[in-house]
Amino acid sequence: MIVPSATSKDAPMPAPSPSRRPVRILLVEDHDMVAEAICLALERSPDLQIVGRAASVASALADAQRCTPDVVLMDRRLPDGDGVAAIADLLALLPDARVLVLAGEGSGSVAVRVAQTGGAGLILKDRGLSELEDAVRRVAAGETVFSQELLGDVLGRLTGRVPGLGENLTPREREVLHLLGEGRTTAEISEQLGVALNTGRNHVQRVLEKLGARSQLEAVAIARREGILK
Repeated sequence: MIVPSATSKDAPMPAPSPSRRPVRILLVEDHDMVAEAICLALERSPDLQIVGRAASVASALADAQRCTPDVVLMDRRLPDGDGVAAIADLLALLPDARVLVLAGEGSGSVAVRVAQTGGAGLILKDRGLSELEDAVRRVAAGETVFSQELLGDVLGRLTGRVPGLGENLTPREREVLHLLGEGRTTAEISEQLGVALNTGRNHVQRVLEKLGARSQLEAVAIARREGILK
């Protein structure tokens, strides 16, 4: 079952009873501060246990054999390779493991690659730590979890249906597109949305990717041509 990652409207998956074995997690993250924050957050829950930490694809493959995790929580970008490309190698070593990819930013094409290579899902790093905890529990329980804005692309590809141009834009991305259509700059859009400039840039970049545009001006032109913008 493919589900979107938890939002404030979703009921999070309840933690297993204390009598059950904790979910064993191998964390693969090359930024120490990020790794420490994730470890502290996950290990607050008695049903989640960090059994190994790695900072590269090579060390992840070695540690996976040593600590036999239930879930591998893997950064997409690592010093010696692509975390998504490493999914197949991890599953060759541990066929029963579940690989959940963490990404600073994501696109539909990356999410589809995760699904096609046998990954259990992809969650964006800008989500809250409680949402990450819930995603780990869900993939350990056999579900497949993708951040909401990436889910349409994954479902479309897996069912053989390609979304129409702009159909997979999220409400926030449509808002960004409308602001671009008004001639707003990225800085002005970020201020209007009440988000950091880098977050605003990420929103704009996702709009461009989903419309197949190389510039903000081209994105607006495509949106008007396709009737997305009036």
